[in-house]
Amino acid sequence: MKALDTNVLARFFVDDPDDAQAKKQRPAAVAALSDRTFVSVTVILEFEWVMRGFYELSRKDIGKVLRALMSIEHVTVEDRDAVLIALDALDKGLDFADALHIARSGRATAFVTFDQRLAKRAASLALTPTVELLN
Repeated sequence: MKALDTNVLARFFVDDPDDAQAKKQRPAAVAALSDRTFVSVTVILEFEWVMRGFYELSRKDIGKVLRALMSIEHVTVEDRDAVLIALDALDKGLDFADALHIARSGRATAFVTFDQRLAKRAASLALTPTVELLN
């Protein structure tokens, strides 16, 4: 089993006809994802950022892409349950990175932040651990 990086995922899932290098690399990415592979949670986090920041995909499209990745039977995603929780929160309007940070903090009694918006949205979603706002 090989571990994939962000660029391999981007080349596999995002068809960018304006990028000659992407066009050349896409067949290799498709081949890489046809084998048993591992995707770390840090790569998932960076991939979401690339889709949102560089490719300017919508929240809905990002969710579709990440769920498609999660559904590939021979792809192992690190901390899959936390990623799925974060995807559900993304669908409900929470920032993916924030949701993933919270979902991966299961051993803690609270997730502490200064971010009022995060605290309010997380409370409305009843995420665990609870999000505690510092003043």
